[in-house]
Amino acid sequence: MTHFPPSFVWGAAAASYQIEGAAYEDGKGLSIWDMLCRKPGAIWEGHTGDLACDHYHRCAEDVALMRQLGLQAYRFSISWPRVLPEGTGKVNPSGLGFYDRLVDSLLEAGVAPYATLFHWDFPYALYCKGGWLNRDSADWFANYARVVVEALGDRVRDWMTLNEIQVFVGMGHLDGEHAPGDKLGMPEVLRVGHHALLAHGKAVQAIRAASPGPCRVGWAPTIFPLIPMTKSPEDVAAARLAMFSVPEGDYALWSSSWWLDPVFFGRYPEDGLRVFASAAPPVESGDMETIAEPLDFCGFNIYQGRRVQAGPEGYPVVVPHATGYAKTSYDWAVMPETLYWGPRFMYERYGVPLFITENGLANADWISLDGAVHDPQRIDFTRRYLLALERAIADGVDVRGYFHWSLMDNFEWAQGYRERFGLIFVDYATQQRVLKDSATWYRDVIASNGVKLHEGL
Repeated sequence: MTHFPPSFVWGAAAASYQIEGAAYEDGKGLSIWDMLCRKPGAIWEGHTGDLACDHYHRCAEDVALMRQLGLQAYRFSISWPRVLPEGTGKVNPSGLGFYDRLVDSLLEAGVAPYATLFHWDFPYALYCKGGWLNRDSADWFANYARVVVEALGDRVRDWMTLNEIQVFVGMGHLDGEHAPGDKLGMPEVLRVGHHALLAHGKAVQAIRAASPGPCRVGWAPTIFPLIPMTKSPEDVAAARLAMFSVPEGDYALWSSSWWLDPVFFGRYPEDGLRVFASAAPPVESGDMETIAEPLDFCGFNIYQGRRVQAGPEGYPVVVPHATGYAKTSYDWAVMPETLYWGPRFMYERYGVPLFITENGLANADWISLDGAVHDPQRIDFTRRYLLALERAIADGVDVRGYFHWSLMDNFEWAQGYRERFGLIFVDYATQQRVLKDSATWYRDVIASNGVKLHEGL
C-alpha cells in the first residue's frame, strides 16, 4: 500500500554550475562563481567548477543514465551567463542550444524537464554593475527569463524562478562564504534580498507572458523545519510559532516567513520589520504586489531542522541534539521528521501545492573492489525521509513530487568536491559514472510508486 498518489512525480535534481563545466567554452560569460573560484582560499583545496562533471559534453550519457534510473522528472538549472554572456543584450546561440538539446533529450527519454532559472551563477558582468544591490537587477532577471521561456517554453511546462534565496543572499552577501563573497551590512543585505524577491515576481510575469502554452510556475526556497519534541498540542503549537517567527540575532535572515510571506501574502512579517528595524529594505509602490504574483506551486529544499518544545507561556525553546546524534558526512543532523513537519506547517500556512525540490545527504562513497559503489546510509536516509513525507501526504498535505539531491556527485560550492550527494558516483579524474546502490534502489521505489519503502516493515 502507498499513500503517494498515482500522479506523484519522482525525480532528481542538479544545478548548472555544479555539473556542467565548460566554464569558458562556446561563448559563455563569466559568473560570480567563476570569479570566486579564482580567489585563493575561497574554495576547499582550490577546487573550481571549470570542468565539474563535464555535463556540458556528456549530456547524452547523463540523460541515458536518467532513463536507466527510471526518473520521471529532472530538475535542472540554466546558467544565466551561458545564455546571456553579459547578463543582458546579445543571446549566445551555443549556450541556449545546449539547453535546447538537453530538453529534447529529456523528453525523448520520457523524463519531464523542471527548469530553474537561477541557481546562483549570476553574471559577473552584471555584478560589476551592482549585482543584486542594483534595483535594475529585477528587470535584468525578467528579461533573461523571457529569453529562456521563448526558446524552451514550447516543451518545458514547469518553471522555478530562484533557488534558495536565503542562501545566495545570506551566504553570498553577508557571510561571504559563497559568491560573490561579499560581507555587507544588514541594510545592504536586505536590499539585495528585496531586489531578488522583486526579480522573482517580475520573472513570474515574464514566464507567463512568454510561454506559448500552459505552464506552471513556482520557486524553491530552502527551509529548516522546526519539529515538535513531542506530539502534544503545546509542543506542536510552539514548533509552528517558531517556524514562522523572525528571531533576534544571526538566525533572523534564515527565517521562513521573512522570505515566503512577501511571496504569498504580499507583505513582510511584522515581527521581521521590528527585528530588522531601520535595516529593513526600502519598498516602492507596487513592489509587494509584484512580488506576490500568484504561483502554481512552491518547492522546498529540506535537509535538516531543529527540535523545539513549549517553554514558559508556550514560548518555543530549542532542544539541543542528543549526544552522539546521527549525522551525515556534512555534519548535518539526520532528522526524517523534517519531511513531515516542514511540508505540513508550510501547507497549513500558505495553502499551495508543494514539491520537495531537494533532499538528500552527503556520504563517504567510493568504488569498492567489486567495482560497485555501496551506500547503504543513503538508502536508509532516503527511505526514512520518504516514509515521513508519505505520512504528511496521508494527513492531507498536497505534495506533488520529490526530487532527490542530487542526480550525481558534483561541485559542492565552497566545499568543492569534498562532499558526495549523488545517486551516481563521478570519478572526477576520468569522468566515469557509476550507479550507486542507492540509484538502483531508488529506481525500484519509483517503479513501485513508493511501495518498496514498506518492504520488511
